[in-house]
Amino acid sequence: MNKELPGMNISIKTPQEKIIKLAGDCHKCNNCCKYSTGFLVEGDSKKIARFLNISEKELKEKFLEEGEKFNTKLLRPKILRKNGKPYGECIFLDEKESCTIHKVKPLHCKVGNCNEHGEEIHLWFTLTHFVNKNDPESVRQWATYLKTHPTIPGGKLEELVPDKKQLKEILDYTILR
Repeated sequence: MNKELPGMNISIKTPQEKIIKLAGDCHKCNNCCKYSTGFLVEGDSKKIARFLNISEKELKEKFLEEGEKFNTKLLRPKILRKNGKPYGECIFLDEKESCTIHKVKPLHCKVGNCNEHGEEIHLWFTLTHFVNKNDPESVRQWATYLKTHPTIPGGKLEELVPDKKQLKEILDYTILR
């Protein structure tokens, strides 16, 4: 597929501040928090630990788990899975279905994906925090994703890896790491 979404307002180069502004303040329904959690990026764990008045080490041990997408591992709040299900509530969702760390929630949670720019913002986050153009396996996984999904400007394979020979070698598994 490797096509761009029509009417793009967002590209891989869109500054984070603009993404946050376009996303608005996501705390309307907390629906996402009932089934999964957002991922932490640089600086998120420090802010959350400070807010909870605990060390980052304690935060990581008690409240965070590792998740992986496109061969990139990031931390995220633990998912409270029940009955062996792969999904569940965020550990920071209280019984009133409110986020207990709302003031310092991770960037991924801040930008959500339920407004008019949701799909574009989701792709921006994925491309800026998960897809690693310097990791051949990440590029290959992104290539597989693109077979059935559109992307935003800057997210096409040829834009991520402009060297045609190198891209071919990555996709042919000639370059493994």
